[in-house]
Amino acid sequence: MNIKLTLIFVLSGIVLIFVIQNVAAVEVTFLLWSISLSRALLIFFALAIGILIGWFLHSYVEYRRAKDAFTD
Repeated sequence: MNIKLTLIFVLSGIVLIFVIQNVAAVEVTFLLWSISLSRALLIFFALAIGILIGWFLHSYVEYRRAKDAFTD
């Protein structure tokens, strides 16, 4: 079997176990908003938001470096 396919199956199994173990509903309150969702979804959304913020910050820093190098 292909090593990539094996890795995909193993990671999918780990994610499935994680989701099954974290189905308990938690309530998240931010300022005036309150939402109830599963713990696994909360962790996923926090990870996704962190990745997006990191990607945007990295792009901004690279843009500034390129802009500064161009003006010199």
